Amino acid sequence: MSKFSFKVLWAETAVRDLEDLIGYIAADSFGDAHKVLNRLKDRAASLETMPSRGRVVPETARLGLRIWRELVVKPYRIIYRIDNDVVYVMAVIDSRRDLEDLLLERLVRT
Repeated sequence: MSKFSFKVLWAETAVRDLEDLIGYIAADSFGDAHKVLNRLKDRAASLETMPSRGRVVPETARLGLRIWRELVVKPYRIIYRIDNDVVYVMAVIDSRRDLEDLLLERLVRT
């Protein structure tokens, strides 16, 4: 019996988020940065099976937008969306930041 698998792809913005985050942590501790990187990558890779197990992002759900889901890897949030058999990782953010402010900041930069 074969198991259905989703393909996990990282958006450019999510890759930048990850690079920025790991760079920031590495400035204090390369070892900690490596551990965080592995935790986040492993958790995102786990979306290959059952990606809908992540919760709907509460901030977007309040606006009626329920296509974005998230996995929490304390204190970080991996935000993604599912499109057929592909999972797109859209952002990796520090959960201590306000998501609405972060999204507004990103819109202003584009």
